[in-house]
Amino acid sequence: MDLKVLWKDRKRPIFGLPLSFTKYTLLEDKLLIDTGILSLRQEEIKLYRIMDVTLKMGLFQRLFKVGTIHCCSADKTTPEFDIKDIKNPYEIKEMLSNQVEKQRDKKRVTGREMFISSTDDDDDDLDDDDIHG
Repeated sequence: MDLKVLWKDRKRPIFGLPLSFTKYTLLEDKLLIDTGILSLRQEEIKLYRIMDVTLKMGLFQRLFKVGTIHCCSADKTTPEFDIKDIKNPYEIKEMLSNQVEKQRDKKRVTGREMFISSTDDDDDDLDDDDIHG
């Protein structure tokens, strides 16, 4: 099954120009990060595993209209990663967040933080069906 490419870009480290060997591809269910020219590496992060998305824009990034999206994930090999120096960072962050939510809903993944943050004694009333959907 071919997945639709939602977004593609390159890292733009110099004056906002795509002079890099790092490529980002957002598919419906995963993010691919390709790096290298002679020796290639592809990192694959399933979107439902992404827990937090933060936009960062330093002064020079703002001048050249690029930004970095920092992600925290439940992926063991890639617990944190950056989508560095990309065009339209606000729009891409929103697109990524929306796709993460869609995939979490599709896979019926709920955040553990909902259960951890509650300090009520009512937690004992939860059974396996409540937690796992």
